[in-house]
Amino acid sequence: MAAACLSLSPFSVAAGLEVSGKVAIDERYFFEAGQYVNQLEHSQTSLLLEPEFYWDWHDGASSLTFKPFYRYDSADDERSHGDIRELSYLYAGDDWELRAGISKVFWGVTEFQHLVDVINQIDGVEGADGEDKLGQQMLSLSLVRDWGIVDLYLLPGFRERSFAGEQGRLRGALVVDTDNLRFESAAREQHVDLAVRWSHSLGAFDLGGYWFRGTNREPLLTPTQVGGERGLEQYYSQMDQLGLDLQATLGDWLWKLEAIHRATRADNFAAIQAGFEYTYVGVFDSSADLGFLMEYSWDSRGEGDAKNQGSSFQNDLFLGGRLALNDAQSSELLMGLGADLEHSGFTFLIEASRRFGESFKATLDINLLQSADPAEPLFALKEDDLLTLSLEWYF
Repeated sequence: MAAACLSLSPFSVAAGLEVSGKVAIDERYFFEAGQYVNQLEHSQTSLLLEPEFYWDWHDGASSLTFKPFYRYDSADDERSHGDIRELSYLYAGDDWELRAGISKVFWGVTEFQHLVDVINQIDGVEGADGEDKLGQQMLSLSLVRDWGIVDLYLLPGFRERSFAGEQGRLRGALVVDTDNLRFESAAREQHVDLAVRWSHSLGAFDLGGYWFRGTNREPLLTPTQVGGERGLEQYYSQMDQLGLDLQATLGDWLWKLEAIHRATRADNFAAIQAGFEYTYVGVFDSSADLGFLMEYSWDSRGEGDAKNQGSSFQNDLFLGGRLALNDAQSSELLMGLGADLEHSGFTFLIEASRRFGESFKATLDINLLQSADPAEPLFALKEDDLLTLSLEWYF
């Protein structure tokens, strides 16, 4: 779920250079001890550093952005990791933009799952919601026309997904092998992916559609033997994917839809995430806004089996509420409940954030997981109820 944004003025270090970013300390607490061998018990502390350096010249037509990322974790070696979220050059013409380097691209309108967001790989050790993404090498051209915006992408190089290690939580019984990967393409990580996207606004409607051809960001995980130990092997297939996203703003209502069709050598499937958000503006004659959300997920693959990749959201309903106080501290609260309509799996989340002064923000996240059916994907995480407290300093 998207957290509240904190807008602070960056400070200038030298002519044409601006530096901003954040430093954060996170404390994770798991209410139950780990259910698998060698997992950490309850507490997990980490330190995050994410500065951003920005240069511009030619009256702002040319710019360079550098955004490194590093997290040190006290318990899980796989979660101690660094990345370049962005290192890109941008040239902006009158009706076109050219970007080259490493960057992040976000597509999507729904709240609880982003089906159409396909360019960047998930940074799986950051959180269980898949919101955090790794930087992706790309060359992109954006063309602005009266009938919409066309974005063309050339994506040289592939990033494999990150997973929790043996000591980490929010994983299944078998640890994912991150050293030995298999690819359908003989080019492996060097395969060049392609994408084209069209987006446009027509009155109350925001539309987007795309075609992607390249390496599947979602690995197929199969049991294997690694050094005498059982684990999960990652296999990355090639895919063609068509995606559609739609948002309609009709008064206090937001209607949202994301849909994809993916074709691989082993399978063809379709998936949909759709719903609405209704907002009471100025609830109880205050400055606060109260929103109610409902979304439904469907995936034609079902849950899958040992041979076929399935989906955790094959027939699921999500209900939620969002409270924005619209105060000087940008206080927000999001609560959500997800239910598998075919099994006993439930997820419950709370996300709260509040700014303190001009430079600090505190966030509190609670994720509760419930499943009594071993056939349900959530069953593997049933002991991973989690509270996360984060204190962030923005500069």
